[in-house]
Amino acid sequence: MFKTAAAVAACVLAFSAQAALFEDDEARRAVLDLRQKLDASQQRIADDLRRANDDNAQLRRSMLDLSNQIEAQRNEMANLRGQNEQLAKGVADIQRTQKDLTQGVDERLRKFEPGKVALDGKEFVAEPAEKQEFEAALATLRKGDFAAAQTSFVNFMKRYPQSGYQSSSLFWLGNAQYALRNYRDAVTNFRSLVAAEPGHARAPEALLSMANCQVELKDVKSARKTLDELVKTYPQSEAASVAKERLAKLK
Repeated sequence: MFKTAAAVAACVLAFSAQAALFEDDEARRAVLDLRQKLDASQQRIADDLRRANDDNAQLRRSMLDLSNQIEAQRNEMANLRGQNEQLAKGVADIQRTQKDLTQGVDERLRKFEPGKVALDGKEFVAEPAEKQEFEAALATLRKGDFAAAQTSFVNFMKRYPQSGYQSSSLFWLGNAQYALRNYRDAVTNFRSLVAAEPGHARAPEALLSMANCQVELKDVKSARKTLDELVKTYPQSEAASVAKERLAKLK
């Protein structure tokens, strides 16, 4: 009986030992499997992380390339803008030069082109040189250089016999001759003005100056006749009022 019990106990212990051994193997295999799964998971994580790093590095390189391209385009645009500004400035300079040249040509042409002149209530066309010579002769008279003025007006009328300045030139020539006491020539020129252009604005003054010359020549009869002509022909003029006073004194 005792032997039987011992045998049973031995069997139970052996079975227990085998069961324990079996359980240890299963546990080790489970641990190994878990470790393998963990290693595989860590490997995948490492691979994913490496790929992510590679992707990030590639993305950074792409962004850097893009940034460089953008900067290059900005520089190119800045250069183009500078070139455009330079071209615009060049075009503006050319246009300004052309304008200056055109104005210069126009001004030079105007110096040789006839132009309208308004003088003593009349308008006419005169050459630039013609206008300049008349004004120079008149300026000489106004300075009191009567001899030079007489010469200038005589030469002017010879050079421009058909000039619109002719009647005015006769009037101022007569005044220069009156100042030089050249009364007979002055009378001739004053009379020539009135005969050639009786409607001229200076005609009444010419008759009055003519009468003054005749008085200086002691030709009172002719002076009275001239003053009478002035009063009758130009009754509304200021010269006519002066002529009436002179006539009263000549009686």
